[in-house]
Amino acid sequence: MIRKKQWYDYLWLWSILYFALGFFNILFAWLGMIDFLLPLFVAIFGGGKFFCNHLCGRGQLYNKLGAEWKCSTNRKTPRFFSSKGFRYGFLIFFLTMFGNMVYQTYLVGAGATSMREAIKLFWTFRIPWGWTYTAGTAPDFVAQFSFGFYSLMLTSLLIGLITMVFFRPRSWCTFCPMGTMTQLICKAKASGKHHV
Repeated sequence: MIRKKQWYDYLWLWSILYFALGFFNILFAWLGMIDFLLPLFVAIFGGGKFFCNHLCGRGQLYNKLGAEWKCSTNRKTPRFFSSKGFRYGFLIFFLTMFGNMVYQTYLVGAGATSMREAIKLFWTFRIPWGWTYTAGTAPDFVAQFSFGFYSLMLTSLLIGLITMVFFRPRSWCTFCPMGTMTQLICKAKASGKHHV
């Protein structure tokens, strides 16, 4: 029986819209915090992995491109992607990069450094992105966070697209930092119930 489509089956459009909006105005990058916080709230308040399974626009986008539009080789995802060492290592790396981004935002806010209107791809390659922001539209630290967060979101999208092409469409999901964090929350809640 074919499952009736739900409203959340179209959230892959949100992923495209997010990156398109940020391309024209970097301040839209703040909307990405929804994808950052919502999975954690859903897991904390008893939704388990509902976000990952149904609400993740990025996962849906990989599915759409990889499975439906045949942009994936569909080769088996390497086992080490889902190993604890790789997943936790990637999570630590991701959180370190996020922490550094927040610190850079703080430095700009405190006036210690000037704002950099650039996107960093793969945390290394600087791409001037100045056209997306008109100076003075928002406080410098708000704009700095936008550039940093958009860099983080775009880099992770590209990593997901690369793994989608070479392996199964949703290979990214096996080591996605948000998925790892929601899994840790679910495990903590489950062990908490056992101890009660």
